[in-house]
Amino acid sequence: MAIQIYQVDAFTDRPFAGNPAGVCLLPSPREAAWMQNVAREMNLSETAFIHKQEDGFSLRWFTPTVEVDLCGHATLATSHILWETGVLKLHEQARYFTRSGLLTAERQGEEIVLNFPATPESPVEAPAEIVHALGVTPKYVGLGPFDYLVELESEQVIRELKPDFAVLKRLGVRGVMVTSRATTAGFDFVSRVFGPGVGIDEDPVTGSAHCCLGPYWARRLGKKEFLAYQASARGGVVRVRLEGERVYLGGHAVTVLRGELLA
Repeated sequence: MAIQIYQVDAFTDRPFAGNPAGVCLLPSPREAAWMQNVAREMNLSETAFIHKQEDGFSLRWFTPTVEVDLCGHATLATSHILWETGVLKLHEQARYFTRSGLLTAERQGEEIVLNFPATPESPVEAPAEIVHALGVTPKYVGLGPFDYLVELESEQVIRELKPDFAVLKRLGVRGVMVTSRATTAGFDFVSRVFGPGVGIDEDPVTGSAHCCLGPYWARRLGKKEFLAYQASARGGVVRVRLEGERVYLGGHAVTVLRGELLA
């Protein structure tokens, strides 16, 4: 039986920008090894696997090398597909049961808004590998549940970084987020995210990273709503809003491919 699979560009309103994610609609659960093989075949930063269950959907995310605990852009992409294909009506909430608990998504106009857990960082001494790999001196280094957060001097420094990914891979975490206040008009902060430890040298747009970046910049800037830009080569825009221990991530998505899995 053929299985429907899609490729969706997330956190963008135009094709070939944002972060591409695979979305695999399963009629029933499949084994982890098979899902890992499909994710390797898709060769995207994440592929989402979803099937219906009572009161919502089971949702899992795989990079080409590992399963991950939290992924924003593939959840945004999944929500987009559920509404686009009519699995959910436009007014219905998407409810996902995941390794990070219950996550939800809703449509607000043309935007999709995800309800995710906040994952704040705590300050740590900068590991020598980070300083060596980035080639710059951090203003601040913190460690969250998944990633290091590194504040750098400026947006220009962020954009010009050419990290040593082999060194970053030795850190033993999912990734390293670099961030600074934005100088590009209309944005509050910018970031880039490097994840060689999970097989992704640079993630184009990382929704889950903003679950940490949001609380960090809330303390720095004294507000709870932001427009953020992830300054990868593809680039992407994330609207961030904090409410208690939850972070709301808003963005757009565009379907670029529809197909069938035959294996």
